[in-house]
Amino acid sequence: MAFATNSGVRIYWRLDGDPARPVLLLLNSIGTDNGLWDLAAPQLKTRFRLLRMDTRGHGASDAPDGDYSLDLLAQDALAVMDAAGVEKAVICGLSLGGMMAMTIAKAAPQRVEAVVLACTSPAMDPKIWQARIDLVRKNGMGGLVEPALQRFFTPEFRAARPEVVGTTAAALGGMAPQGYAGCSAAIRDMALAGTLGAIRAPTLVLAGAKDVATPMQGHGDRIVAEIAGASTTVVDGGHLASLDAPEAFAAAVINFYDSLSGGDIRAAKELLYQNGLKVRRQVLGDAWVDKALAKRTPFNSEFQSMITQIAWGEIWTRPGLDHRTRRLLVIAITAALGRWEEYGLHVRAGLQQGGFSKDDLKEVLMQTAIYAGVPAANTGFAEAGEIIESLEGHAAS
Repeated sequence: MAFATNSGVRIYWRLDGDPARPVLLLLNSIGTDNGLWDLAAPQLKTRFRLLRMDTRGHGASDAPDGDYSLDLLAQDALAVMDAAGVEKAVICGLSLGGMMAMTIAKAAPQRVEAVVLACTSPAMDPKIWQARIDLVRKNGMGGLVEPALQRFFTPEFRAARPEVVGTTAAALGGMAPQGYAGCSAAIRDMALAGTLGAIRAPTLVLAGAKDVATPMQGHGDRIVAEIAGASTTVVDGGHLASLDAPEAFAAAVINFYDSLSGGDIRAAKELLYQNGLKVRRQVLGDAWVDKALAKRTPFNSEFQSMITQIAWGEIWTRPGLDHRTRRLLVIAITAALGRWEEYGLHVRAGLQQGGFSKDDLKEVLMQTAIYAGVPAANTGFAEAGEIIESLEGHAAS
């Protein structure tokens, strides 16, 4: 294991990926270790060499007693960069990590190529953080785990990915209370608001659409207002967006960096294609997608790639609507336009995948009758009826 040392305190770090790629320093939220990046790392490594660390008080790093400060945590991160032989990095911080990243960008601009500030804020209520400090110093970590998980993840993600939630809960519950309290003090005492105009590095402010802890409104937008030229993006995730929306998170970071450097367009397109292919499989099922890919020819392969990149990689991954709503929109539009082959594909896939119910389908067709005409809805009901009969007959046999 590799450790950097700052004022006698050991900070764990790891560096992996292609040495020829730019370094991306990843800084964690409070209550998480470097596993925060595990799900996004495979895609991030297509563009970056990843430098991960456990913040003071977390994971394998030392957890000294006393209050910490953002300046101290920033010095820890710079000590890690020194130990890893990294002169300059793109710095991506989530929550507390974002606060550290802003501090580094102000204090050591020569070490920063660009900044990604994810699900973070320049100011938070100090009374809340003092209450958490008092709680853990008196009773340990147990009483914080469940409330933190409610802030970290959406209910839907907790139901769908219990193994990720369990790993996060174990890391949080296993923390040294003095480490959590020390970092809480850094958040309590931060004074970033009103000072961020000093940041000159290209900056992306990334928010989770379902983040209840540091949403864009009231948090991320305050950062954007202060940092000249800061860009924004919103991914369909909660507070720990790198875990519950890892593909979108990684794509946002890579696209931001490539927009600055005019980077490898082919690599960016490949990432978009892979993201789109994953969503296409989620919505339509592996069997149909495998069949479609098997039919590619030199004549139609570029068209297939375009569909995967744009329809599935860009539109279906947008955060504004969930997949159920998008499925029902496709059914209404294809019925209205009489695109019955596409209509049948999405009706069958939606019912098979549990993307919507028969009652949902019926209501869409009733609405279609009013706005697109009874003949369209009539054919829609007939086509859907045959698909339902086929699926139910197959299930019974």
